[in-house]
This record gives sequence, structure tokens and C-alpha cells, in this order.
Amino acid sequence: MPQRRGRERGREGERGGWGELFALLGGVLMGVTVAPFNVWFLAWVALSPLWVLVREGCEDSGLKWWRFLVYPALWGVGYHGLALFWITGIHPMTWMGIPWLTSLAIAFLCWVLITLWGVALVSVWAVLFRLSHRGKSLPIFSSVIIGTALWCALEQFWSMGALWWTSISYTQSPYNLVILHLGQLSGTSAVTGAIVAVNALLAEGWLRRRTIKLPFYLPPLGLCLILHAVGYGLYLTPLAESVETALKVGVIQGNIGNDIKLSPVGFQRAIAGYTKGYIRLVDEGVNAVLTPEGALPFFLRDIKNSNLVAAIKEKGITAWVGGFGERGTSYNNSLFTFTATGEVFSRYDKHKLVPVGEYIPFEEILGGIINRLSPLEAHQVPGAENQIFDTPFGRAIVGICYESAFPEQFRRQAAAGGEFILSAANNAHYSVAMPAQHHAQDIMRAIESDRWAVRATNTGYSGFVNPHGKTLWISGHNTYETHAETIYRRQSKTLYVRWGNWLTPLLLILGILILGLRQYRQVKS
Repeated sequence: MPQRRGRERGREGERGGWGELFALLGGVLMGVTVAPFNVWFLAWVALSPLWVLVREGCEDSGLKWWRFLVYPALWGVGYHGLALFWITGIHPMTWMGIPWLTSLAIAFLCWVLITLWGVALVSVWAVLFRLSHRGKSLPIFSSVIIGTALWCALEQFWSMGALWWTSISYTQSPYNLVILHLGQLSGTSAVTGAIVAVNALLAEGWLRRRTIKLPFYLPPLGLCLILHAVGYGLYLTPLAESVETALKVGVIQGNIGNDIKLSPVGFQRAIAGYTKGYIRLVDEGVNAVLTPEGALPFFLRDIKNSNLVAAIKEKGITAWVGGFGERGTSYNNSLFTFTATGEVFSRYDKHKLVPVGEYIPFEEILGGIINRLSPLEAHQVPGAENQIFDTPFGRAIVGICYESAFPEQFRRQAAAGGEFILSAANNAHYSVAMPAQHHAQDIMRAIESDRWAVRATNTGYSGFVNPHGKTLWISGHNTYETHAETIYRRQSKTLYVRWGNWLTPLLLILGILILGLRQYRQVKS
């Protein structure tokens, strides 16, 4: 028996030399599922190498923790590091008065920090998964339930914080609209859970391929097909819109680079470009016009005296204008509803601010090391969490830029009666990967809430998305454009809008019951 164990340890040692490579490769494969590569179908197999390595580690009580944690760390670097590499596009920030080398250091530091934050999620999952097994093997079904529950729970927990973007669910957007419709059932957890469960079955089948009768790939393939069939059924649901709910909306993509946006030249170009675009869209017969985040990058009192608001008074057509709202000695990144009288009908203040970009976490500690990146003298502060945004056409759901990655922001507003989505973003200063991923996030929010979505960005991609996630029109990148489409106000409420993320608690309860039953049987025996 000792010799047999020695031989098994020897084989594990040989595999260990390749384990790190397999873990990193799996993460990289998951990383190329999103823009700019968009190889979305790899997500259904890219997690399985990590699962195999972690499961083997669960049963090897002699494996050192530091060696065990190398696998999730490398997978996390491969996925989150590659998917979020676009963050380095904030360099150079010389236009903000930051020296070139300092700008490079800040960009690199931002990329490292957000990658490590993703690595932390994967590592915590691996640790909890190993602890749940306690060195003993579990049946396939039990292992899959526990591993999937832990991953969904950690994504949910991470999304409650300030830093979040790379849920595994978004690997399927914008191309696999069928599976994204599972989001109508329980939000991103339904899509994430589907991907994790299929990968888990594949990995478990591979590990037990010599003891199971069926080919190891048939159960995961069958589950994948069943999940897509459910999504396809939701995808086929007719939209059945009525003329009474129609709303023709125009968007303006101003295309004003960050390097000039806050200069006198940028101010003049913004006022001229958005005023011209507004008049053009009004002549096309729109009911309202949406501008991007910070379209007029100054305070509300100055926006009211702008040529754009003068045009709104003259033409009498509502416009949603991005600008800055004063909040005492601080300010909000806001979206204002201007009606025909030129008065502000409603205001939404961005709640989810970008760490480092719009505020410094632990500023009293880090403020002396990293200068605040906002070019305005006042501090930007977040808006209230429970805002509603009423318009002359009914209640809207609003997301400003980074908020598109936080589905709960949209779910809450949909549950409160929001009938359509207005998404305003800047997106300047990045490669095409970032706005493409941003568009993919908004597609998911439209499907989950069963709402039409209007996207207006500064430099791309602006667009219109229907409740099934189909992009009716999308702009170019780094171009000035205007476009109008007819959307429809909707009052339906998906299961996700009504109940929120109910799947994750259910999976956790099942996992706890499984572990409790195992413990009970051990005590009885």
C-alpha cells in the first residue's frame, strides 16, 4: 500500500509540472471569450482545467496550500488580466498634467490591482471548495452543486462592492443571446451557474472516465443543450409591442476626446456638436434625445445658459443631457431631463463611481501616493442608491457608464416601474475592447429586465438594443454620429426583476444540506 501511494504521489508530481501551465491556459481561454477576441464558446470548457486541478488537490491531503493556490491564481491572471487589459488605455494622461512615466505607472498599477481582485475571487473559491471536500471525494452531483454554488455566491458578493466587471456570464454577450435569456430567471447567476456547472460536469467526467459507463463528455453536453433549449424558449417569446407605447429616441455621439474635453476648445466643440445633433434629430421627428455621460462637462447652472438648452426651448423636444450636478461643495456625475421649457424635470446622479478614476479608495491613506485623477477641483461623490428617474414619457431605468456592470442597479429600477433603459457613457481614451465589452454588459441588462435600451456614448459604441438583446443599430468608434430609432415602453416583470438572484441562495442551501448529510452519515458510521 505505501508503495502504491508513493507511485500515485509520483504521478501527481509529474502532472504538477504541467498543472501550472494548464491552469494559466484555461484562464487565457476564458479571457479570449470577450472583446476584442469574442471566442465566446470557449467559456464552456475553459474552467474545466482549473476544476480538475482543484479537485485533485482536494483529495491530496499532502499538497501544500501554497502549491494548491498557484492554480487558481494563474487561472485568475489569465482570465481577469487578459479581459481587463483595456484598462491600460488610460495611459497617457499627460493631458491631465500627469507626467508620462507617472501615467504609465498608474495605468500599470490599475491593471495589476483589478487583476489581483479577480484572482482573489478565484482563489477564495478554490479554498472554500477544498475545505468543503475535507480530503474526501464527493459524488459528482454533490461536487458540482457545491462548486457552482460557491462560484455564484462569490460573484454576487464581489458585485456588491465598488470594483466589478468580469462576471463569467458576460463571456456570452453579445453573441450567445439564447443562453443570456437565462438571466430573465435569476440574473447573471443563472448564466454563470450554467457555465460553471457544464465545466464541472466535464471535469468530473474526465476525472472518473475509467469508472463511469457513459463517455465522459455526454453529461456536460446534454446539460449544455438543455440549458440552451430553456434559453431558446425564452428567446422566442414575442415582444408584442403596441403603438401607444412607442417612443422615437435619438442619440448623439459627440466624439470629443478626453485630451480636449475639459479645455475651452472641448467646451466649444461640445456645445456646437450636441446642439447641431439635437436640431438634426428633432427635424427627424424624435420624441426625445439622449446625450452621453458628461456631454456638457460643466455644472448645471452653466448648462442652463448653453446654446443646447436654448435650442430645447425653441424646438420643444425633451433631451437627456449629461453634465455635473452640484452637491454642496462636491459634485455628481449626472443625467438631467430638460423639457420644452428648458427646466430640469428630473435628475439622476451616478451611484457606482470608478475606483481611482472618479474617487480614491482610502483617500486619507492613498491620497498622498496617488493624486486624484478628476480634473475638477471639487470632489465627485456618489448619488443615492435608491434613485428613481421620471420623465415626461414615464419612468426610466438609468445607468451611467460603469454602472452597466452592476445588474442590481437596473433590476431595482425595473422593479420600481422603469419602462425603458437609458445608458449614458463616456468610453473615451480606450481601445475598442472596452466599449465593446460595455455594449455587451448593456445587452445583458436589457435581456434581464425585458426592456428596450438606448445607449449614448462619447466616442462609441452608441446603440439601440431590444429586450431580446438584438442590437438594432450600433455606431462606429471615434466618430461623430446621430441616430434615431423607435423603442417601446414596457411594464412586464421578469422572474429576476420580481425575485432577484434567488438561484444562488437555493444552490447554497442545497450545498449545505449535502455537506450536512455527509457529516451525519460519518457520525452514524
